Amino acid sequence: MSSSSRTNDETSTSSTAIINPDRVLHDGSQPYEGVLDAIEMLKKEGKTLVILSKRREDTEKMLVKLGFNPTDFDNIITSGDVSHSLLQNQATSLGCSNWDMLSNIIKNNKDQRKVFVFGSGDNDKSYCNSAGWELSPIEEADLIVARGTFTINDGSTVISKKEEEEKYWKVMESALIKAAERKVPMLVCNPDKVRPDAGLPPMPGAIGDTYERFLWTTHCAPLGDMDELGARTYVKRVGKPFQEVYDIALQSCEGDVSSAIMIGDALETDVTGGNRVGCTTLWVIRDGIHGKDVEEKEQREW
Repeated sequence: MSSSSRTNDETSTSSTAIINPDRVLHDGSQPYEGVLDAIEMLKKEGKTLVILSKRREDTEKMLVKLGFNPTDFDNIITSGDVSHSLLQNQATSLGCSNWDMLSNIIKNNKDQRKVFVFGSGDNDKSYCNSAGWELSPIEEADLIVARGTFTINDGSTVISKKEEEEKYWKVMESALIKAAERKVPMLVCNPDKVRPDAGLPPMPGAIGDTYERFLWTTHCAPLGDMDELGARTYVKRVGKPFQEVYDIALQSCEGDVSSAIMIGDALETDVTGGNRVGCTTLWVIRDGIHGKDVEEKEQREW
């Protein structure tokens, strides 16, 4: 935000501020005017400041790079960390529920758990291995993890979208078809559907949407009994606007959700998530992902 006065007014009556840092605290290259002072003031007032993001390491590096003090934030909750805890059936230790479908797989496969990964190309194997899972072909997988849209990894071969784009899309479609036939569950570690870059490239949330359609069309009547709602039970999305990250973020509120405010720029994730859990929401427009669309709409109406 170019000015922090509105945020200060809204947060003055809230004990907990849940913040999406991107396009709210900074633009990726520098903090917005007044934001560093606003954070310092809120901490002096005893506010609990919680960041909701995707990857802890990236978030912490960005905060330090732009002059923020990470210790000013009481918690940095990332969809990557929560997903990792779900893969170990240990999400309750963070303050949210485990996924029953995944819990059953873990209990029934104590010695060897196999996962097929749509990845970021960065530590996909170690991410899964450290949670007790081995990468495998889709034909053998107990689970699909969608944590990126740059690579496909089956444990023996890594296909890069940048280097082999046509093959990447063909392998993705084939894998989703095979997985749908077997009703393999999918864990989506980042529910965003598009990246706010030129052309709005797809994100893992879009893979989840596609897989739901494959599940439904494969098992719907007359050959099966699955409906759209049934297909959704096989795809678990972690991150805004879904429940788990808010359960963790709101622990400091001690049951009084109305004392929290969600500050973000994305309607589908930030605002929807805040509204779902019942806290106040502050929609950042001018510098946010919807800023250009809102400006154009206002100009047409004017």
